[in-house]
Amino acid sequence: MAKKNAWQKSAPVFAALGDPTRLRLVAALCAGGALSITQLTAGTAVTRQAVTKHLQVLADAGLVRDSRQGRERRWELEPSRIDEARRALDAIAAQWDQALARLKRFVEG
Repeated sequence: MAKKNAWQKSAPVFAALGDPTRLRLVAALCAGGALSITQLTAGTAVTRQAVTKHLQVLADAGLVRDSRQGRERRWELEPSRIDEARRALDAIAAQWDQALARLKRFVEG
């Protein structure tokens, strides 16, 4: 089997981040460190059950992890997966830059 490109490995990350609720959860975890479901639902109309499901999608994509602290689960960001996705976007951007440079040379040539 052929080795997957960086952007192919990052596809689950992009799919998980494509939902506004999940993107908001990631932003909250970036700003607030490890947070409980109660903290993540505070001030929102999203139910605890819905947030739990969204967090599971993020966990399946490798974006967050949870840990138990007493009876409470606390969720935190897994930054390495976001870094991998950023590198995939950087590679795609470089390909576009190269293609545009070729086009420019052709047009000006």
